[in-house]
Amino acid sequence: MTVAQAAPAIIRRYFELAGRPDSEDYFALFAEDAVVEDESNEYRGIEAIRAWRRAVPLVSYEITDVEDTPAGTVVTATIAGDFPGSPFAGLRYRFSDYDDTAIRQLRIAP
Repeated sequence: MTVAQAAPAIIRRYFELAGRPDSEDYFALFAEDAVVEDESNEYRGIEAIRAWRRAVPLVSYEITDVEDTPAGTVVTATIAGDFPGSPFAGLRYRFSDYDDTAIRQLRIAP
């Protein structure tokens, strides 16, 4: 089993779709009232998440660790793309509220 395979299915699907151009399949992963925090900015709801995705460069992901914690699942990844400092290792994706059908809270930070 690879490191990525240790993640719950919805999180594996998130990383499968996040490295591709936006699609409805990607946005369908999120609850209508989902909250994403990235670079200390909060995006609440699907429309705000759409705007966030339009503003960030497309990147590729290499998952290096998956940890289940009492606060949720933390995925550590190296991202690479067209941005200063690429590649960036050790970025953490904290999925703190999700189930098999939707992500409700995601915080992205080192």
